[in-house]
Amino acid sequence: MRHRQLAVSGAYAFDPEVFRDERGDFASPYQETAFVAALGRALFPVAQVSRNVSRRGVVRGIHYTLTPPGTAKYVYCGGGRALDLVVDLRVGSPTFARWDAVELSADGGRAVYVPPGVGHAFVALEDRTVVNYLLSAEYRSATELRLSVFDEEIGLRLPDVPAILSEPDRAAPTLGEAAADGLLPRYAP
Repeated sequence: MRHRQLAVSGAYAFDPEVFRDERGDFASPYQETAFVAALGRALFPVAQVSRNVSRRGVVRGIHYTLTPPGTAKYVYCGGGRALDLVVDLRVGSPTFARWDAVELSADGGRAVYVPPGVGHAFVALEDRTVVNYLLSAEYRSATELRLSVFDEEIGLRLPDVPAILSEPDRAAPTLGEAAADGLLPRYAP
């Protein structure tokens, strides 16, 4: 399994080997040896596994959690294709407000590690796109925060598809508004 650090400090993409034959293919989106080689430690204890199914154009995010303790995510695509986006929201981070994008698909098994304090979003590029998450903490609505994917200060480059957002994501604040309200996490190296 290959790995590479993304433009956001502490975020990584992982590409497993895909074995194909006449039956289909097989890949392991998570391999502890590769994760340890990249981050110097094993994946967090998994507290929750979640998945969602989205139609083409659905945008979910930018989502993040209050820190501490924050929630780390390991994300992969189980069906279809998605443009996965990570945004550094950690005040004091050397990569604060930077973002990176990785295309995930069921064909490749690529996965993304999102550390606590880093925002996460994705855009479904096909109907029936399935995104799977391994989470370091169980979902609690009281700790979940969001920012606008359309915030010009962040400057995400979204695919040219009609965007379908939930009402909370559509009404999400900008990075500047969240900073003014003290809602951004602090960087802890």
